[in-house]
Amino acid sequence: MEESHLLTENHKKSRLQFATSHVGDTANMWKKVLWSDETKMELFGQNAKRYVWQKTNTAHHSEHNIPTVKFGGGSIMLWGCFSSAGTGKLVRVDGKMDGAKYRAILEENLLESAKDLRLGRRFTFQQDNDPKHKARGTMEWFKTKHIHVLEWPSHSPDLNPIENLWQDLKTAVHKRCPSNLTELELFCKEEWARISVSRCAKLVETYPKSLAAVIAAKGGSTKYCLRGLNNYAHPTLQIFICKKCLESCMIFLPLLTCTPLCIGLSHGIPIKLIHVCGCNVTKCGKVQGG
Repeated sequence: MEESHLLTENHKKSRLQFATSHVGDTANMWKKVLWSDETKMELFGQNAKRYVWQKTNTAHHSEHNIPTVKFGGGSIMLWGCFSSAGTGKLVRVDGKMDGAKYRAILEENLLESAKDLRLGRRFTFQQDNDPKHKARGTMEWFKTKHIHVLEWPSHSPDLNPIENLWQDLKTAVHKRCPSNLTELELFCKEEWARISVSRCAKLVETYPKSLAAVIAAKGGSTKYCLRGLNNYAHPTLQIFICKKCLESCMIFLPLLTCTPLCIGLSHGIPIKLIHVCGCNVTKCGKVQGG
C-alpha cells in the first residue's frame, strides 16, 4: 500500500503511458489478473463514521445513539486479492509489514488464491510500488515462482479496482458494529466472502473505462471522479453543459472532468443534463453528485 502523494509530472507521464499501453487489451487479459492491496480497518475512527438523520430534540432517543467501545478502538491491517472470478484470500497482517512478512503472505496466499479462482498458470499479479513489494527478495520470489507481475505506475490507487471492494467491505463491516478487534477481523473475513462474483466481474469488465479516464485526464488523478461516485448509494450526476457543446460531444466530453457522462453511464448512475448559455468550458464542465 503506497502512501498518497500529489502527482508529479513524472507520475502523470507514467500513468498516461500505462493507460495508453493497456487501453486496447482484451477482456480476457484482464480476467487473468489477480489484483491485490493492503488496507487498514478501524474499529472506530474515520472509516467508521456514521451519520444519523433526526428530528429536533430527539438526539437522546435510543435509535439515534451509536454504540461505542468504552476502552477505545484500534485497527487491523489486511492484505487481500481478487479477480473477475471473485474474491481471493483475505488475511490479517500482524505487526509491521516488511519485505519478509510480505513474502510470507504471498507464499501462503497468492498461488492458492490463483488456484481457487481458476486463473491457470499464466496469470498476471498486480501490486503497487510500495518498497517492500519491489524489494529484491520479493522480485526474486516472483521470478522463482514464474509469476508475471504487472508493471504498475506509482501513486495510482484509482487504477486499482480493489479500492472499490475495500469501500464495500468497510461499509458492510461497520454496519455490524464490531465491539473488538477479534470481531472486526471475523466480520471482515465474513463480509469479504460475501462479495459477489458479479460485483468482481463488473469491476474488471469496466476497467478499460478507468484507463480511458486517465487518458482523458492526461495522466492526472481520477479517483475524485470514480471513487467519489461510488460513495453514493443512488446518486444523480448533474452535468452542466450548453446545447452547442452537447451537440459537439465528441469534442467537448473529454474536457468534462474525465468524461463523467461516460463514467456515470457505465456505473448505472442516473444522468441529468442541465443546459446553460454559452460554451465556456468551466461552465460546461461543472459536475455535481446529488
